[in-house]
Amino acid sequence: MNTTQAAPAPQGMGRLYSLDALRGFDMFWIMGAEEIFHGLGKATGSPFWQTIAQQFVHPAWNGFRFYDLIFPLFLFMAGVSTPYSVGRELEKGVPRQKLLLRVIRRAMILVLLGLIVNNGLELRPVSEIRFGSVLGRIGLAYMFANIIYLYSRQRTQIICFWGFIIGYWLLLKFTAAPGYAPGDLSMEGNFASYVDRLIMPGKLYLGIHDPEGLMSTIPAISTALLGILTGNLLKHSPLTPEKKTLRMLSWGVIFLALAQLWNYDFPINKNLWTSSFVLQVGGISLLLLGLFYYVIDVKGYRGWTLFFRVIGMNSILIYMSDHFINWGYTTNAVFAWLGQLVGNPFNVVVMAICMVGIKWLFLYFMYRKKVFLRV
Repeated sequence: MNTTQAAPAPQGMGRLYSLDALRGFDMFWIMGAEEIFHGLGKATGSPFWQTIAQQFVHPAWNGFRFYDLIFPLFLFMAGVSTPYSVGRELEKGVPRQKLLLRVIRRAMILVLLGLIVNNGLELRPVSEIRFGSVLGRIGLAYMFANIIYLYSRQRTQIICFWGFIIGYWLLLKFTAAPGYAPGDLSMEGNFASYVDRLIMPGKLYLGIHDPEGLMSTIPAISTALLGILTGNLLKHSPLTPEKKTLRMLSWGVIFLALAQLWNYDFPINKNLWTSSFVLQVGGISLLLLGLFYYVIDVKGYRGWTLFFRVIGMNSILIYMSDHFINWGYTTNAVFAWLGQLVGNPFNVVVMAICMVGIKWLFLYFMYRKKVFLRV
């Protein structure tokens, strides 16, 4: 991990400004924006705002809400960057072995950062440490997807994408935890959670299940591979930018349709990262990237993206910051008077907006100083 004076956006056949903006859009929702809508739901009592706020809460098990998209969208975008970063190094003649070591190093740093996010810097017995993490999942899925990218052609990458999700579906369909019928997909009975209980050290997030367990990392590799395939399309395809956009949008719609069909047999479930979930979030990711790419990179409307680019270019920093900076204390120190002026019940909404503003100003300061946290 280091600070650098060079922005982490990918370079190559023209810079993908849309990727920085979309990454910032993604992180915006977990840097405090979701609390604005939770506050609106509580303050107004309006069924409309309460319904919107519900989209920022994960389902207990099966189902899909907007909040489920944030994590896999980030992983998808990490894959999109690969042809522009690792691929660029390959084109320069950097040996594959050197790039492999770099990819593994990055993955291990993300796993380590995930451990810090989960457990802080406190020394604990292994039994009290949670090893599964969001950053760890990103690191491992990114690593395996990049290894496939380094040592295979695009056709093999496509086969791997479908092979992982079809294989995972068959595995969970014909197996189960002891004492449960084959194909049981409950938290207690599914085979993936059972294997995690057997082999993962430390504690699982939900005791009998961890949403970032080892088994469900397998289909997550397909999420990263889909990003790589999309990055290949954007960087190497001879198609016009307009046709690239149309292809992303078309595949996005196809994936969403397939996800709804597969949902009948293999429910959309973020906790298990089911194959239908891969297609669901993959479809939405393609639609969002297609939209951002067309507006920003094709049509050239970039001015409005500064707000999101500031966030997207230091995404890991803002994700980690909640565990080391008391943003609530800072927000109250600066804006408590404003919350008092507004009064109940909307002071909660105002303070949530102020917290997002404080975080953004911090990131803007880093942006102006050209300091970006890279892994």
